[in-house]
Amino acid sequence: MRGVARALLMALLMATPLAAAERAVSLPPPAYDPAPASMGPQKLVVAGGCFWGVQGVFQRVKGVSRAVSGYAGGDRETAHYARVTQGDTGHAESVEVTYDPAKVSVGDLLRVFFSVVHDPTQLNRQGPDVGTQYRSAIFVADPVQEKVARAYVAQLAAAGAFAAPIVTRIEPLTRFYPAESYHQDYLTQHPQAPYIVINDLPKIDSLRTLFPALYREAPVSTK
Repeated sequence: MRGVARALLMALLMATPLAAAERAVSLPPPAYDPAPASMGPQKLVVAGGCFWGVQGVFQRVKGVSRAVSGYAGGDRETAHYARVTQGDTGHAESVEVTYDPAKVSVGDLLRVFFSVVHDPTQLNRQGPDVGTQYRSAIFVADPVQEKVARAYVAQLAAAGAFAAPIVTRIEPLTRFYPAESYHQDYLTQHPQAPYIVINDLPKIDSLRTLFPALYREAPVSTK
């Protein structure tokens, strides 16, 4: 949701801001987090609201070599921004994270995802963004990823980690479609944009505070 509606929401948020850092939660590591069969580069696709902030956080995680904003969950024909924003394509604004499992595990990435990146108890929205395209989702590429994701959701639910139920969907990954170039590295290139200042920079602060061993100051780029 952009344009006039977003401008109005931004005005309300500027008047009574709720920093994303206030929603960050300290979570335990996944109890089930096996090493992959192959130690080459691995990929994880997640969705948790506007992809600007999701990408911006993972670009600052050690062991991540690339994080690309894009679309997952729908068809190729509708995998472009103007169409996805209509909310009926099945796509979610997503980020494809490429990482080195020798430096960071899929469980580490999911811990950051649930703790810092977004609020997994919000159904089909994150902050000012509303619609199924902003849903919380993990698009699993193989049975191991699915098992790790489902086990961690169950672990967090059993521990009562959140005051409300986790609504994150675990969906099979069919294809990931990179978003338009102007969406890539958006947080890095526009750190003073009101939306970024209010909704996303606090996530970077939370990553630095809650995950100092994983945090790196200089983000990786899609360029």
